[in-house]
Amino acid sequence: QVQLVESGGGLVQPGGSLRLSCAASGSILRFNVMGWYRQAPEKQRDLVATIISGGGARYADSVKGRFTISRDNAKNTVYLQMNSLKPEDTAVYYCYAAHTQPYWGQGTQVTVSS
Repeated sequence: QVQLVESGGGLVQPGGSLRLSCAASGSILRFNVMGWYRQAPEKQRDLVATIISGGGARYADSVKGRFTISRDNAKNTVYLQMNSLKPEDTAVYYCYAAHTQPYWGQGTQVTVSS
């Protein structure tokens, strides 16, 4: 049973920063890809960033230059560093991992507001 546990969400002012963490049960090396998605109220769940096992990353256009995804294989953890946050970044952020099937975390709320 794969478990993904997100942490690091919260309330931050516009222009601020947060770092999300996603801790996996067991080695993350088994996953072909890991990443982050987000879902704002009454909107679909959208890709934010993904990182493959070799380390290559891709980002949604809306977060390029502001967000950075990284992974620590020794800690079985994927991170999302979010800088220059905007109100439109407000959403529930979900960790994602895929091997032979997709896995999702329970989500962590990020609210950007003054």
